Amino acid sequence: MSEVAPQKRHSACGLHLSDNQPVTSDEIRETFLAFFEAHDHKRVPSGSLVPAAFDPSVLLTTAGMHPLKPYFMGLEAPPYPRLTSCQKCFRTPDIDNVGVTSRHLTFFEMLGNFSIGDYFKQGAVELAWDLSLNGFGFKPEDIWITVFEGDPAMGLGPDEEAIEAWLSVGVPRERIILCPASENFWWSGETGPCGPCSELYLDRGLEWGTEEDLPGGDNERFLEYWNLVFMQFDQDEQRTLTPLPARNIDTGMGLNRMAVILQGVDTVFDTDQFVPLMALGRELATVADPDLRSLRILADHTRGMTFLIADGVVPSNEDRGYVLRRLMRRAIQHGRRLGFPHGFLPRYVDVVLETMGAAYPELYEEQDRILKWVRAEEEGFGRTLEQGMSLLEEHLAKGTLDAAAAFQLHDTFGFPVEMTVEVAEEHGVTVDEAGFTALMDAQRERSAGGVGGKGRVGGAADVVRELSTEPTTFTGYETLEQHTTVAAVTERDGRTFVKLSESPFYAQGGGQVSDAGTIACDGGDCEAAVADVLRAGEDQAVIVELKTGALHAGERVTATVDRAARNATAANHTATHLLHAALRQTLGDHVRQAGSYVGPDKLRFDFTHTSRLSEAERAQVEDQVNAWVLANHPVRSMSTTLDEARSLGAMALFGEKYGDVVRMVEVGDGSFSRELCGGTHVRCTAEIGVVKIVSEGSSAANVRRIEALTGPAAVGLLRANDATLERAATALRAQPDSVVDAIGALQAKAKAAAKSGGGVDAGAVDALVGAAAALDGLRVLTSTVDGVDPKALADLTDRVRGRLGDDSAVVLGSTLDGKVSLVAAAGPGAIARGVKAGVVVKAAAQVVGGGGGGKDTMAQAGGRDPERLPDALDAARAAIQAALA
Repeated sequence: MSEVAPQKRHSACGLHLSDNQPVTSDEIRETFLAFFEAHDHKRVPSGSLVPAAFDPSVLLTTAGMHPLKPYFMGLEAPPYPRLTSCQKCFRTPDIDNVGVTSRHLTFFEMLGNFSIGDYFKQGAVELAWDLSLNGFGFKPEDIWITVFEGDPAMGLGPDEEAIEAWLSVGVPRERIILCPASENFWWSGETGPCGPCSELYLDRGLEWGTEEDLPGGDNERFLEYWNLVFMQFDQDEQRTLTPLPARNIDTGMGLNRMAVILQGVDTVFDTDQFVPLMALGRELATVADPDLRSLRILADHTRGMTFLIADGVVPSNEDRGYVLRRLMRRAIQHGRRLGFPHGFLPRYVDVVLETMGAAYPELYEEQDRILKWVRAEEEGFGRTLEQGMSLLEEHLAKGTLDAAAAFQLHDTFGFPVEMTVEVAEEHGVTVDEAGFTALMDAQRERSAGGVGGKGRVGGAADVVRELSTEPTTFTGYETLEQHTTVAAVTERDGRTFVKLSESPFYAQGGGQVSDAGTIACDGGDCEAAVADVLRAGEDQAVIVELKTGALHAGERVTATVDRAARNATAANHTATHLLHAALRQTLGDHVRQAGSYVGPDKLRFDFTHTSRLSEAERAQVEDQVNAWVLANHPVRSMSTTLDEARSLGAMALFGEKYGDVVRMVEVGDGSFSRELCGGTHVRCTAEIGVVKIVSEGSSAANVRRIEALTGPAAVGLLRANDATLERAATALRAQPDSVVDAIGALQAKAKAAAKSGGGVDAGAVDALVGAAAALDGLRVLTSTVDGVDPKALADLTDRVRGRLGDDSAVVLGSTLDGKVSLVAAAGPGAIARGVKAGVVVKAAAQVVGGGGGGKDTMAQAGGRDPERLPDALDAARAAIQAALA
């Protein structure tokens, strides 16, 4: 084999480094990948830190094999049976250990080689031994091995096959250590592929421990640097193991840990990727002798935040967005502790790009976006950090920190509870975390709640695998009617699952809902309605509801897609592409899709942005979309390579997994809209008809949501709006084109009456009653009323709620003398359905920097930020909607 590592010399710690300087992390990465390429492995790029949509089991990618799961699970064919990669990984449980130990990181790189049904233990051992000696220059006598010792309860003996493989390459039996399943057996989950593993350890010498130390024990002498997982069993619900028909290899070598070894340093923070970040921390610190733990936390967390944002995560209070926010705010807090000047996070971003950008060019591609979110979070948290720390220190001085105080710090000042706990522990104070969790749960019950995986895809994969080994050919791009054969039929939980040889039915994915339609036997003796389509990688199965007869394997059938629903869905899908493009043109390139719903009824588009769209921005977006619709641009889809699509500027969805060949959809000449997309689309934009934005509001922190209608549904809405305008004009005794002026005049009267103590003008009540809208069976009004004092506002709210009836909820807000007043009222019917005025007004008040409360029937609040009153009313409406969900 040709030598892949640089010329070596012996280092002080018994390892081999270059004659001039220690090997770099980039050289270690390239040495590993080039070695396996030379041994017939295909190099694949790192997947995103955001796992593919089909894998809801983890928030973030935690291992090198995660992006390759479809290959190991048999859902997709691998591009080659032997693969190698350097995968970006992030482990949330390690956040609290960062800085405490010399090794723990949140973000790290995992080198790996993978065999999918190709070589097994002997091959994996030979390759690992070869690279360890000839690539990294380790002495054979310094390498120790651990293997699975067996477990009678599992019905398994020692891994003799692995032992024999290590003996065959020259490892003495006394340096092969048997370890229990807790150390040397790997499971992918409660069920599924699993198997024993074998780990390689480097003996760093007696200066790091004692003669009694062994690999796998709790000591510093033996440092694990490579784990070889032998996936050879499948575990069922009863924990019974059966051999897999195709055995796989999954290995992992931490790049950062290998850098510690090869660079001859004591900690990961002394390696080349971290030295510049540690130096920046010392440069920025204004305190004498800056705390080493804080410097390490800043170095690690700023790397993690930079990579997370580059991969599409934005700070929020849910899921992976909360992980990012926790990192950023912990870094900001430790920067404050070291006396850093305000606005220091962008300095760290610059250093991360300098050290990591060559290996990960997406960092430079997303540089503007990274800096936007970093600056926004540092500025936002900086406004509350000082006040929150003062409150925290007051509680710590008393020696107690109850659940209510921790909740206030989280809810009002944005302190992640983990940060509060960390600071409290430093002062010897215990936080009531159980009580805090109870308060958070109660809040979630009153609001929209968290987003959880439905487990749909995992179950789909199981069903599809049971039905057939041959994948269904999807023909739905070309036809809506397919003459085909029933490949298999099965029943599960009272539902009928059907596998077709060819299928025109689109399976839910990319935000687009599954097709509906029918399956009819060619002989006419059976018919079934398609209720759902399950996706499993590139395969699918349909769930049917039998109307007549029964479906049998081998039967010839005609599968027909519901044409009207498909056409409406296609119009909405193309409209989301246009909407995405218009938002980026209007607001900036930081806008990225953060979720979507595309069905025949409507479209919903979530996107990253920090603030509510102004009326002008909303109008500009809608006008641009409709201009593209009226221009009748052609809509084309094509297959191309992923690299070519990216070079053309095609937008990719974060969290989606793409192969080497992708489907790209472009509108017009592609200059304004070109996206990677597997969905269905119109042939030209004029088929959309018209696009009407129905609502724009907050979906989560830093994520906005637009809902819109297209085609006949949009026309129907416009007609309904015209009718509403006519009714309002009639109530106001005005012409439709002067309704706004009439309402303004009534508001002016109401303001004057309020200031004179004369109460609220009856015309103002009429106008507000006319503006109420239906929401899930209730009449709901959220509106501003200019210049009304709190007492008059409460009176007005009560009168409007009374006019709207028992099944109603009203939230009014007003600004006067630089202060915000909010009043919420709920009728008996609304209260019975879970809408409580006190909860609603509190949700609104938090947005304008205030507080308040009251009874279920009526509640009042105040605030200090008049400019955010529209956002507060959005929050109130969202709270009402959440209560009705």
